[in-house]
Amino acid sequence: MTDTLSQPLLGNPLYDWLIGLGIAVGVTAAILIIKRVVARYSMRAAKKTRTDVDDMLAGLVDKINFFFLVIIGLWSGSLYLDLSPTAQEILNKALFAAFIIQAALWGNTVIVYLISKTTRLREYEDPGAQTSLSVLGFLAKLVLWSVVLLVILDNLGFNITTLIASLGIGGIAVALAAQSILAELFASLSIAVDKPFVIGDFIIIDNFLGVIEKVGMRTTHIRSLSGELIIFSNTDLLRSRIRNYQRMQERRILFSVGVIYGTPSEKIQAIPGMVREIIDADDMARFDRAHFKEYGNFSLNFEFVYYVLSPDYNEYMDAQQRINFAIYDRFEKEGIQFAFPTQTIHLQRPQSETD
Repeated sequence: MTDTLSQPLLGNPLYDWLIGLGIAVGVTAAILIIKRVVARYSMRAAKKTRTDVDDMLAGLVDKINFFFLVIIGLWSGSLYLDLSPTAQEILNKALFAAFIIQAALWGNTVIVYLISKTTRLREYEDPGAQTSLSVLGFLAKLVLWSVVLLVILDNLGFNITTLIASLGIGGIAVALAAQSILAELFASLSIAVDKPFVIGDFIIIDNFLGVIEKVGMRTTHIRSLSGELIIFSNTDLLRSRIRNYQRMQERRILFSVGVIYGTPSEKIQAIPGMVREIIDADDMARFDRAHFKEYGNFSLNFEFVYYVLSPDYNEYMDAQQRINFAIYDRFEKEGIQFAFPTQTIHLQRPQSETD
């Protein structure tokens, strides 16, 4: 048995290889146990505080990758062995790459935390922040992992200057092949910067209307009033005429009332003043104008304009209902009759020759 363990293998006795493997397994297991203990303790401690920074730090501990721990264990075991410079260099590069990837995972966690925290802080002051921050978060992650890839390739001995130049040439071909995808990406950036609408806005596009629910990198989701989800590509949205009702400060309302022919002249002249009094008495309405507009086919038509001091559609309907009730009550008291479609037929009997 002793002779077998003393047999050389790749420059080291088999006994040394077993010791190195034991060191690797022991170091990996020890760090894994420490990680779990620290993660459990930090999670419990984070729940007892009001801040969320410690939650993020606890999340960083939980994000330690098992592959990273295995590489550390193998590298630690290799220190006991007499490896060739080439093998030791490979292990060193693997350890460096694992550390860079682990650092990127931590950086990704920090980016997600900062984006979500900033979104929570600004969602009431600026609803458009969620759209902008989601795009910025995607770009930050893209830059982070691009840098990680370049650093790892450089560590492995690749000439990244030549690689970047090659990617620049190849990027042109990729851009031509992926024009639609890039167009959607730039459209999402335009939405994030210009903010024609933000999450929560009520908009109308052609015959579609609803509330903005999500603005993604390629599509925007709109929840219609009837409940179904309408999905638009971002480029289609920017090419369309968008009516954003959420940006209104107040609503302009125009409505008409018709009264019958034969209404006394003094009552006709009093109707604009009556309706103005009714509108002025409503706290949510601001009077604009009232006019006897025209002689209709079967009615004398009046046109009224006022503003509802709120963009909310329900507020508008409530105000119009109160005004309609008040007009009906006032006309009933004044003896003014509303018109409805009627026709008067005059029959003339021809005179006979004997008359």
